[in-house]
Amino acid sequence: MSESDWPASLSDSELEELDQFLRAHPGEDHLLLDGVHGLLTALAIGPSPATPDEWLPEVLHEPFADVDEGERILTLLARLNDSVTLEIETGAYEPILGEIDTDDGSTAFTSRGWCEGFSRGIDLRAAAWEARLGQDSDLMQFLGPIIALSIEDEVFDSDAEFAALSDEEYDECLARIPESIDAVSTYWRDNPVSEDEYVRHGDDDRRPRPPRRRGGRWVH
Repeated sequence: MSESDWPASLSDSELEELDQFLRAHPGEDHLLLDGVHGLLTALAIGPSPATPDEWLPEVLHEPFADVDEGERILTLLARLNDSVTLEIETGAYEPILGEIDTDDGSTAFTSRGWCEGFSRGIDLRAAAWEARLGQDSDLMQFLGPIIALSIEDEVFDSDAEFAALSDEEYDECLARIPESIDAVSTYWRDNPVSEDEYVRHGDDDRRPRPPRRRGGRWVH
C-alpha cells in the first residue's frame, strides 16, 4: 500500500466530535473515547481479527438521531479503527487517555477508561487470551504495564496482593503502553492461534461473545 493510500488519522476536531457524541449518550458501562481506543487496540493486536458487527455493540447503544448522524459516527469509528491498526504497524501507537482533576487543582492522565476498553477487547477473544496467558509467561510479561494499570485503576481484580503504584510508577506504566502494545502485537503475529487450540479449549473465539464487565480477572 502506498503512503497516499494509508487511512488518515482523525484530526483533533474529529476526535472531539466523536468524544462529544459518546459523552452525549452516557450509561453505566458505556465506553468513552479512551475506552473505544482501548477496545480497538486489543482487537488489533489480538489473536484473530474482529468484524464491526462484533465490536460496534460495545460502543453504540442507542439509535442514531438520523441517517446523517449515523453515517458520520460510523465513518469516524471506522477511521479510528483503521488509524489504530496503522499506528501499530508503523510503530507510532499512542493510547488515548482520559484526564482527571488532582488534589492540587491540576489535571493528570488516567488509563482507567482505556484499560476498561482494552479488557473488553480481550473478552471478545477470551478463550485464546486466557489459554495463552495460562501457559506462556512471555505474554504475561509483555502485558505487564497494562496489567499493573488495570489493577491500580480497579478495572481488574487480582488474587495476589499488589502495592499501590506511586505517581512516578503510574506515569512510567503509562509511558510503557506503546512498547507493550508492540510486543503483544508481535507475539500474536509470531505465535498465531491454531485450529487445534480453538477446538481444545472448547470455544471459537471468532464468534461474538458477551463481555465481562468491571471486576474481571487476568487468568494465569
